[in-house]
Amino acid sequence: MPTTAQLESLYRVSYQLTFIMLQPIHLVCVDRRTRNVYVLAGYGEDLEFEIVPNGEVF
Repeated sequence: MPTTAQLESLYRVSYQLTFIMLQPIHLVCVDRRTRNVYVLAGYGEDLEFEIVPNGEVF
């Protein structure tokens, strides 16, 4: 289960991707081992984001 900070960052990233950059989001998943949220986006699936439990985006 994502943390509150991760959900806030996920919302911010999703908004920027879909409404500002007009890029599709293909996959959002949580790694159960590290508790990181992963986002795969872009028409060529070339945009990758990792959100750590404290909400930082890499």
